[in-house]
Amino acid sequence: MKPQTRLVSIRLALSSLLGAVVAAPALADAESASFNVGMEVVATCSINAFDMTFNTITTGTTSQNDAESQITVNCSNGAPYSVALNDGSNFQGGRRLASNGSFIGYGIFRDVSRSTTWDSTSVFSGVGTGNDQALPVYGRIPSGQLVPEMGNYADTVVATISY
Repeated sequence: MKPQTRLVSIRLALSSLLGAVVAAPALADAESASFNVGMEVVATCSINAFDMTFNTITTGTTSQNDAESQITVNCSNGAPYSVALNDGSNFQGGRRLASNGSFIGYGIFRDVSRSTTWDSTSVFSGVGTGNDQALPVYGRIPSGQLVPEMGNYADTVVATISY
């Protein structure tokens, strides 16, 4: 490339650059605004219930029959919760196991001595740890009930956690 051609190319490049700088509007001042960024974290809980099975009995009059089970809850650390049990699907004056029109009364309790009933009004309350928490469930068929029929006696109880 000849020196004259190179000089013309440099002058053209400089004039283009200078024109762009001159054509840009001048900024006189600047303003700022801030905004918040956030979110809410809420508690969560899950619940699992395990079947309760009483020992096999014979027809006739019942003797006391105890059984145990458990409910497992997992709630966010620090979240208060309560667990209620409904009356079951065969309730009439009390919880009952049913088979072909025959019934056997039973109770569900929160303590091993089976003195504190567990139902929809007498709930278990606790505070979540972020880990599984096992809640023991105690059942009892009181003695002295007439059992005239053989069969598989059953009831369905629903455990509900509120948090």
